[in-house]
Amino acid sequence: MDKHIVRDLDTLHAIYGKPAAPSLIKEVTYIHSLYRPWIEKAPFVVLATAGGGGLDVSPRGDKPGFVQIEDEKTLLLPDRRGNNRLDSLRNLIEDDRLALLFLIPGAGEMLRINGRGEIDIAPALLARFSHEGVLPRSVLRIQVESVYFQCSRAALRSGLWQAESQIDRHQLPSPGAILKALSRGDVDGAAYDALLPQRLKNTLY
Repeated sequence: MDKHIVRDLDTLHAIYGKPAAPSLIKEVTYIHSLYRPWIEKAPFVVLATAGGGGLDVSPRGDKPGFVQIEDEKTLLLPDRRGNNRLDSLRNLIEDDRLALLFLIPGAGEMLRINGRGEIDIAPALLARFSHEGVLPRSVLRIQVESVYFQCSRAALRSGLWQAESQIDRHQLPSPGAILKALSRGDVDGAAYDALLPQRLKNTLY
């Protein structure tokens, strides 16, 4: 056994010490009025779940305010069109625990929420999230258990919102190139990439 691998809490706490007081004070069990703007102005949130098949983390994005605050203990997150893998939703059927990370372009701090979710398909609820007549398949009703902000160190170290941090997309393999390689040529990668921009536009909602 590698003696340098940390395997118990006592060793872990000895390395890191006690958390600073502000890191504990900032956590509440409801959506405080000062945390509301972080949800209302966020166009992007990361959803983490766990189930029998393992862990999953999934991006969710729309216009700011797409995650609605029903009350100080409840959030509503529409499930917009995707790839139908249903990784997050399948997990929630087995284990209702979840975590959310809200990001706002230009803000270094992020908002973290832990809670439990259930998949709601009530027609009236779906209608609340209609976009040009297109309804979400479901809405995730989230019961909030803890809320706190994440400091800006990660964003600052990464240069996340700095224009100079953006790369030329062509430095990364395209979706078509990946599919062609993993399908061993069964997928026409060039054709896939050529059709992708219009397909995304047509199926955004």
